[in-house]
Amino acid sequence: MPDAVTKTVSPPIQVGAVLFDGFELLDFYGPLELFGLLESEAKITVVAEKIGAVKSSGGPSGVADAAMADAGGFDVLLIPGGIGTRKQITNPPFLAELKRLAEASRLVATACTGSFLLARTGLLDGRKATSNKRVFQHVKTNAPKVNCMARARWVEDGKYFTSSGVSAGMDMALAVIARLLGREKALEVASRAEYEWQEDSSWDPFAAAAGL
Repeated sequence: MPDAVTKTVSPPIQVGAVLFDGFELLDFYGPLELFGLLESEAKITVVAEKIGAVKSSGGPSGVADAAMADAGGFDVLLIPGGIGTRKQITNPPFLAELKRLAEASRLVATACTGSFLLARTGLLDGRKATSNKRVFQHVKTNAPKVNCMARARWVEDGKYFTSSGVSAGMDMALAVIARLLGREKALEVASRAEYEWQEDSSWDPFAAAAGL
């Protein structure tokens, strides 16, 4: 884990969060709540293929502030998962914009099956990554060039952070904050959220539960 003096960017951190139809609510809003608790130290922009409301898998819609095509790179690009990934993996224009934004961003963080979307861009080829353990074998089979890690809460490989299912995105988000602003800042944010940060990225009882 990065220590309290490991800081690679000056605030405010520019966070870009990607929406698509059928996104998972906690994948998206869990990490964003933690970045939001940085207050003036972070600026969040929500992007999608088009500006406006985007329906989640759970029902409520999120709202995109900007079109992906009009956005540049970010300090952190957040990509959630959800059942909607099944459609987006066969959406070449979406994947092309996702790849462009990921390449232009300092760090890229995926929650749950968001790693499958990133894998489809080719940017995870040859890298270590993880995903939701309930669909892990499907992701592994369909992303054969990715070194899929079965037992991991989240995985960090260079600029790419990938996390396991749903709530794991929050632990990953705190790891991203620690990398950019130091561990003490991440602990401060976790405390404000009354959230018990699982700092051990290898902690993964859900892999065993899924037979991995």
